[in-house]
Amino acid sequence: MPTLDWIGKDKVINHHNDVPYKVLERKYSYDEDGEHKDDIYSENMIIHGDNLEALKSLLPQYEGKIKCIYIDPPYNTRKSSEKNKAWIYSDSVDDPKIEKWLGVTVGDEGEDLSRHDKWLCMMYPRLVLLNKLLSDKGIVFISIDDNECSYLKIICDDIFGKKNFVAQLIWRSDGNFDNQAKIKNVHEYILCYIKNADEVGLPQAIDPSASENSKIYNEEVRNTVVKNGPKNPMSTIKLPIGFPCSVSDLIIKSRKDKFPYYGADAIIEGGRLINEVEVESGWSSKNILIKYINNGFNPVKDTKGQDTVFEITKTGNIEMIKKRGDASHVLSLLQNLGSTQNMSTELAKMGVKFDFPKPVDLVIYLISFYCRKDDIILDSFAGSGTTAHAVLNMNKKDGGNRKFILVEMGDYADTITAERVKRVIDGYGEGKNAVDGTGGNFSYYELGSPLFLQDGTINKDIATAEIRKYIWYTETNGLEYAENEQEKYYLGSYNDTAYYFYYEKDKATILDYSFLAMVNVKNQAYIIYADSCALSDIDLQKWNITFKKIPRDIEHI
Repeated sequence: MPTLDWIGKDKVINHHNDVPYKVLERKYSYDEDGEHKDDIYSENMIIHGDNLEALKSLLPQYEGKIKCIYIDPPYNTRKSSEKNKAWIYSDSVDDPKIEKWLGVTVGDEGEDLSRHDKWLCMMYPRLVLLNKLLSDKGIVFISIDDNECSYLKIICDDIFGKKNFVAQLIWRSDGNFDNQAKIKNVHEYILCYIKNADEVGLPQAIDPSASENSKIYNEEVRNTVVKNGPKNPMSTIKLPIGFPCSVSDLIIKSRKDKFPYYGADAIIEGGRLINEVEVESGWSSKNILIKYINNGFNPVKDTKGQDTVFEITKTGNIEMIKKRGDASHVLSLLQNLGSTQNMSTELAKMGVKFDFPKPVDLVIYLISFYCRKDDIILDSFAGSGTTAHAVLNMNKKDGGNRKFILVEMGDYADTITAERVKRVIDGYGEGKNAVDGTGGNFSYYELGSPLFLQDGTINKDIATAEIRKYIWYTETNGLEYAENEQEKYYLGSYNDTAYYFYYEKDKATILDYSFLAMVNVKNQAYIIYADSCALSDIDLQKWNITFKKIPRDIEHI
């Protein structure tokens, strides 16, 4: 497969491993009753901080759990006159060439000859972490324009897998009709990948331009399987007794003048064939038809996972009937889904100013592809907070419990991103322009200190409760954590194993008989963290204990 090379590639493809895990510090929570200093345990998050570090901090709890990711990264199209499109390279990669980029605004096309290298170095490790967070049935959407689209496609093929590429959607954004370009650009792209092509079926979305009378809304679809041509050579199928018919009583005479040929009279009584008949024709879906016969005329799945049955019609034709699940009708050209201009106007009603916001309807449409009512949606380039707005609107409409996680590194994360979400929750506008609130809640976080110091030891400035959560998540693949008040060092039980984290900031801990006397939880096995162990191997084996040394045996993600 063709590969793409750029300055710094060899240093960034594994850079995500070098990014420190930082604790997420909740600053406040918000719901319809306003702001709360106390934790309301909202599952919705707005995180202020570098998105590479934030994604790393989400890994222990959310790896493999995110159903939908939508990101709108910098398009790298800035010109000197467009300060609102500027971006700064901010990743501390251990490489002399890349260190020169740190903290410097990326320059104009033609002046900054490494601007595309910088963009690729910025995107690659973030996409790697996003892929780790994506669930097996997850989907990712990436907005982009002509400037970096071709490069983005290649690195996404590398990270997500070429076989998991779904489509390069074209969104009619309307653009600026008054610009002086020779060709007015009124579209952008949205690259779409899924985590595992074998796990995901048809999208449950319907193109907004589809008419209300469209066949896509039919509960079933009927098509003949009698088809003759080079791809469908003639062959004989034996229809056994009991094969269904669309009419109650019928006799189809043997024939050779019309497809399918009948080798004998077919006698139907009570909607079923009462004699075995051989029919000859070219067939589409022949294998599914045979599977249906072998399955005793019970529904079988087609290649798209739809329930499928067959029956003889009153003309002697044989039809395949597919029972639709959720309607699906997605076109690669996305239209009638809003524009940045209209979204800017809507934000103005909230008292929020933001350049080039994506329209809510666009993000709602993308989320609806595969997301169910209780899925998690992540946006690590959150901007003005459109993704949260979309999730809240969807939940209000159908009573769902979708969750959002937003990450924004800009200084406006609280004053614009979170503020917009507050106004969506509460409602905004006045008079006839008033928009009712959606309800809902979120908690606002800042990136805290690293959990581990550079020498690998635990940072004693980190609250013990945060360390305990980290241990639990890494041991259980993100199983929900609840602080245990009965035993000080007990974390919880998982897969018939009790977990203990025997840790004190101001003294060394020893796994010995004195500690075992404090263990009250009965289980088949035990994993116990401590600074050292005074028990013999025989003792450990006797009680089925696995000792893990602090900090050596703590997993570093």
